[in-house]
Amino acid sequence: MAKSTYMYWQKRVGRENPDKELEDTIQELCKQHTTYGYRRITGELTNQGWCVNKKKVQRIMQKLSLQVTCFTRKSRRYSSYKGKVGTIAPNRIRRRFHTTVPHQKITTDTTEFKYYEVDAQGHLTQHKLYLDPFMDMFNGEI
Repeated sequence: MAKSTYMYWQKRVGRENPDKELEDTIQELCKQHTTYGYRRITGELTNQGWCVNKKKVQRIMQKLSLQVTCFTRKSRRYSSYKGKVGTIAPNRIRRRFHTTVPHQKITTDTTEFKYYEVDAQGHLTQHKLYLDPFMDMFNGEI
């Protein structure tokens, strides 16, 4: 072992942890907010006046075994695709969208909108609204 390495570690053993106060604050926040990960803990520290990088908070949380194990994933976008189900209808339009007869070719599309309402207790509840317009390919009427 090189002498410089030995001397470096000998000096380092006597030092106190410079992040002790930050570690204590992170532990307190993790006790208060058990489902917060390092990103939200970093936000809370910023609100309390700390100027600290999220990677440092992540390192400290890993060192102290404060990683969040229970979490819920955000809902994904709506997809009506269920795989190959039943028989597939023949493609009769074949990208010929123009027609000379009304109500001969009608197209549709479904759009999902999410909106939030506040209930009597002040909690936000998420609702979904579906728009399903039908368009005549003869003149573009909905």
